[in-house]
Amino acid sequence: MSSIAVISDLHLGRRGGADAFRHDDGEFLKFLDFLEQSFSSVVLLGDIWETLRCKRPLMHGLELARVRAAHPETAARFRRPAYRYLHGNHDIIAATADPAPTDWSTTVAGSRLYFTHGHHYDWLWQQAKWLGELGSWTGGWLLRMRLKPLFRTFDQIDQRVRGARPEPEHCAFQRWAVELARKREADVVVTGHTHLGVRAEHGDRLFLNSGSCSQGKFSFLSIDPTRGDYSLHTTW
Repeated sequence: MSSIAVISDLHLGRRGGADAFRHDDGEFLKFLDFLEQSFSSVVLLGDIWETLRCKRPLMHGLELARVRAAHPETAARFRRPAYRYLHGNHDIIAATADPAPTDWSTTVAGSRLYFTHGHHYDWLWQQAKWLGELGSWTGGWLLRMRLKPLFRTFDQIDQRVRGARPEPEHCAFQRWAVELARKREADVVVTGHTHLGVRAEHGDRLFLNSGSCSQGKFSFLSIDPTRGDYSLHTTW
């Protein structure tokens, strides 16, 4: 393995108002073709499937089956050997259903890379996981009821609480991730979760965030330690 592509936060749902994916499946499969042809492997870094916005609360396993049925070709593609799937908080049911791990470490060309979605940073996840899941379920119903302005207001509040910023000196999420990298003795920490694509140096550590491929966006990381390439892309 020499070159790695990373995508995250697709939030593939079962179509309808609560589905934030916003891609034509056929076009997105062309994007996956490009990744498969250009990289040795593709890391799916969490929140690939949207299972918390189910119509009935706590039906996450059933929702996972339904969203995969709504995007069958993409689901089949992700089962190919080229893909490595780590779960996030919106698809945490995959931790037991697949099972998908919470993190992954590898060493390439002498550089140790640590991959994790990043939801463990959130206070709600640590202290009141049920409340975070309730908020996501409520957000799904706001979207179904076409109350997008209200949904966006709550989403903006959530983003501010997370403290994610593009500037390293102002981003609490980056500081948390880099400290995690030090504990894991990693040179590079790769995250998702914030939907904010970033490449930032923190002294002897490098922080990368893959951004989001939801809302019709194309955001991905290219990682090739052999060539010293650690890049964020928003087009392909």
